[in-house]
Amino acid sequence: MHEGKSPNQLLAESLIAIAGDFAAEYAGRLLDTALSGRHGSLPNPLHAGNFLSELDLELDRRYEERLRAILPPFIYLSEEREPPSDLPTGAQGPELAVLVDPLDSTELAVRALRAHTHVLVYSLREQRPLACVVGDFFHHVRFFFAFRDGRDRDRAFLIAGDGDPRALAPSRETSLSRSLVTNYSMNPRDRFLRIAEQRRLLEGLSQPDESGQRRGRIGLDFASIGLCHVAAGFSEAMIEIASGFALWDLLPGQYILQAAGGLITTPRGEELPLDLGLHTAHDIRLAMDRRQQFVAAGNAALHAAIMESLTPDR
Repeated sequence: MHEGKSPNQLLAESLIAIAGDFAAEYAGRLLDTALSGRHGSLPNPLHAGNFLSELDLELDRRYEERLRAILPPFIYLSEEREPPSDLPTGAQGPELAVLVDPLDSTELAVRALRAHTHVLVYSLREQRPLACVVGDFFHHVRFFFAFRDGRDRDRAFLIAGDGDPRALAPSRETSLSRSLVTNYSMNPRDRFLRIAEQRRLLEGLSQPDESGQRRGRIGLDFASIGLCHVAAGFSEAMIEIASGFALWDLLPGQYILQAAGGLITTPRGEELPLDLGLHTAHDIRLAMDRRQQFVAAGNAALHAAIMESLTPDR
């Protein structure tokens, strides 16, 4: 039945099945919440200012239960809880870490606008991702996923409502004036104003092309799903130059984008590694506390054009 599939591909398929079960169950509950008009947020002791709902906490518990049933012992790393303060070492230590954001963009999910979920399995022995899934609760494109195949190649795909996997390939567009560049600008002061200050970027997007049409666009997108959209060529690029993304928001989309052949670097041009150096509990806590800015694009030429247009931090 599974002839020709690598263990990591089968792992990715198991993650898709879990995420799919939760998406099918919770999409209706999120719609009911939206129609009720009750969009309130719980106090968030871990991440002040981040929207937190009962569904976040419920899904977090259920993800761990489902994952423990199919995986060998692992470290569970979630947005919704503190990372471990100590770990077994040497041969007694777990081989895997699992990074989960059970319900990303929750403040829009409870309005039935956007709802995403991230799950990534990371090898602590190899210090790299083995498989990951980014799921969409509401749209026809249901899952983006990537895995390390039996030939040590990272491969990336999507699954739409018809159930057929399609390989991902980023856009080959190299001109800023014909590109859709997205960012997460929901916060008016800390994020939107930072993008509005990028005059050279906005001017570059506003330049007419050879036919005289102004086709460049600046758009809104979210965490890992936005990087998946770049991986699929749905958008040309995504930037985060404000407060940065946390690991659970960034790494799944980063892995899928890099597996598809896209490029993601820091705003200074340093490539973001997949090796996180997670050797101790201290390493894990540092990684979970870090926030990362980035510039992501479908190809090196467009990436260079965006980098040239950005105004560095003062």
